[in-house]
Amino acid sequence: MIYFDKVTKMYRDGTPGLEDVTISIAPKEFVSIVGHSGAGKTTLLKMLLAEDTPTEGTVFFEDVDVHSVPKHSLHHYRRKLGMVFQDFRLIPNKTAYENIAFAMEAAGRADDEIASDVPYILNLVDLGNKGGHFPHQLSGGEQQRVAIGRAIVNQPDVIIADEPTGNLDPVNTYEIVEILKKINELGTTVLITTHNKGVVDAMGKRVITMERGRVTRDDAHGQYIL
Repeated sequence: MIYFDKVTKMYRDGTPGLEDVTISIAPKEFVSIVGHSGAGKTTLLKMLLAEDTPTEGTVFFEDVDVHSVPKHSLHHYRRKLGMVFQDFRLIPNKTAYENIAFAMEAAGRADDEIASDVPYILNLVDLGNKGGHFPHQLSGGEQQRVAIGRAIVNQPDVIIADEPTGNLDPVNTYEIVEILKKINELGTTVLITTHNKGVVDAMGKRVITMERGRVTRDDAHGQYIL
């Protein structure tokens, strides 16, 4: 369970990043967070990742106050969250296989685990035959699939995808959406921020709409309405 309890973030210039946000997200949910630029979507994610702190209110992950986690323990907490970015952020001199394996190495996983898990993940994201390719040899959609594979390989409880289709054409966008749906069906909570109306409408899942730091709509089976 993720729970934002009356969370407000005021910046030094008096601009509200978030204003009195209270939302709960259940395990295994698929939630799209939508809104114009500056609506508060990224600030919301930063609160969950403990990259920023609220001015007021509390963010809980399960029964833990996220912002009470000591700095030296934050990396343990963040391993429960897999992050997917708009710009992929792959290591250019590592293959698809090595990019995914690197995430496991960083988490201290054993060599035999890496050898068994990475091929499974490559197949899960439909890249079973591309493990030896470097990022520059892959299309944008394929690079994003590697990034998703890297995010899920350590079996996080939640995948956070911040505009994951922002740099992709419609065909690759559809493929990324289908993979995120598959991951969700396997039991992982998925939070996605997006400006793409087609992505949100195709999901038929919960949609949280934000405007000027506030939650203005929260629809269980929503569409992109701004």
